[in-house]
Amino acid sequence: MSQETSINPISPLSGKDAWTVAREVANSAAELLLEWWPKLKEISDKGENDIVTNVDKAAEILIKSELAKHFPAHGFYGEELKGDQVETGFVWVVDPIDGTRNYAMGIPYFSIVIALAKDGEVLTGVNYDPLRGEMFHAALGQGAFLGEEQIKVSSRDSLDGAIIGTDVAYDHDNGTEKTLQMLKKLWPRLSSVRMMGSSALGISYAASGRLDIYVHYSLQPYDQAAGLLLIQEAGGVATDRNGYRAKLYSDGIIAGASSLHQDFINSRKGVA
Repeated sequence: MSQETSINPISPLSGKDAWTVAREVANSAAELLLEWWPKLKEISDKGENDIVTNVDKAAEILIKSELAKHFPAHGFYGEELKGDQVETGFVWVVDPIDGTRNYAMGIPYFSIVIALAKDGEVLTGVNYDPLRGEMFHAALGQGAFLGEEQIKVSSRDSLDGAIIGTDVAYDHDNGTEKTLQMLKKLWPRLSSVRMMGSSALGISYAASGRLDIYVHYSLQPYDQAAGLLLIQEAGGVATDRNGYRAKLYSDGIIAGASSLHQDFINSRKGVA
């Protein structure tokens, strides 16, 4: 099967498939993040309520360089470097540190996202939590895994007693307010809410059944690239806020088991 048609492309230089390469590169980036973890980072603002560290930039450069050694013809789109259009051809979509504020402040909850998309469809995705050594990964049609163990979404079919994951949006005047409205409406039925500061890990936790459902008002492609495939391959469903299949540029995400997802859609009616 050729590189152009394979759902898990083979590197013409190393002979390794994209799924394997993504995991290896995530491990390499993890070494850099862990080296800097106990150290003082250089922190700067890059937008409203949004920060970046010197490690974000260095890790993304490392990831881009390592991927190019295997797939020099593939495009690249990262949170810090931006780059190619993610909906045209083979493009690696990368977030070197999802949960940068946690990482910068010493809160041990962040991850590395590396995913490969072809024409906007994610073929393989990795989300790696380096502190816990937890590698969430998936390839199209081949299942979703945490390490060597296959994972599945929650079996809960109702919001009653559910644990919902979410995070506030950078758009505090719009997204955050609507998120709080949504939680207020659903709260009497829920068991608990988790806001932990990494949407990529939140979606991965939903894919593995640790959370019953994860919702977010608005995410970027690099936030959700691996998660979209993880949810799908774990037997769940991911849609935008209007109930349509979630894609890299979707307007928000609702991710979890299909039965619970429908209960969420029905229950939050009337909330913007």
